[in-house]
Amino acid sequence: MAEGHGHVEHHWEYSYYPLIAVAGIFFALPLGFASYFEYGNSMLATIFVGIGAPLIVIGVAGWTAEGVANAHREPGYAMTGLPIFIVSETMIFLSLFASYWMLRLTTEVWPPVGTPEISLTIPIIMTVILVSSSFTYHAGELKLEAGDMGGFKMWLLVTMALGAAFVGCTVYEYNHLIHEGFVFGTNAKSTAFYSITGFHASHVTAGLGAFIAVLIPALAGKVSHTLVKGAGLYWHFVDVIWFFVVSQIYFW
Repeated sequence: MAEGHGHVEHHWEYSYYPLIAVAGIFFALPLGFASYFEYGNSMLATIFVGIGAPLIVIGVAGWTAEGVANAHREPGYAMTGLPIFIVSETMIFLSLFASYWMLRLTTEVWPPVGTPEISLTIPIIMTVILVSSSFTYHAGELKLEAGDMGGFKMWLLVTMALGAAFVGCTVYEYNHLIHEGFVFGTNAKSTAFYSITGFHASHVTAGLGAFIAVLIPALAGKVSHTLVKGAGLYWHFVDVIWFFVVSQIYFW
């Protein structure tokens, strides 16, 4: 910090962890998906995912650890960059919804032949779970602001349990539909259904990963308020997006 001046001099830093995470995503998604869906090579797809998944975990965990360790040293740009990231994610969801709307509005028979009856009970339960999780996380943030670390950890664990229950409902629903022969390539409805709900479920899973990154230091009595706030904003974003998913995919 410069003496006698009312500002903190920022020193640009570098990290290898984002590169590691991107390499993991490259192996797990483009290479893994192309091997399985395009070339039908399950063994090669398994190898690529086996390489990519650990790299993603290492990259995310290492980058998060660096952020927590340096949270109080220099001003960061996390809370500036997060809204930009959320806007970019919103555009991806919007492109998926636009594709679904085109299918829905230009197809004479909807849902297409081969689509089983999809229960509305599970998505309603999932909505209650996800909305509740936003309230529980906010309750945890209030506890943290009041200096109650025990209360914060308790509500964080409750939120994580609700998030895990949401993902569990998705897995249960997918398993039921797949056993009825409703798979990704069955028809246009199945492609849109699995693409949009699966993309959202991946965001819920990423949110749980962020909560783990918050929880582990908290168990040792260390908290990055920036990380807590950022994880909360991301979780609320995932919650809001779900209302669009459930209304368009299940009720329209």
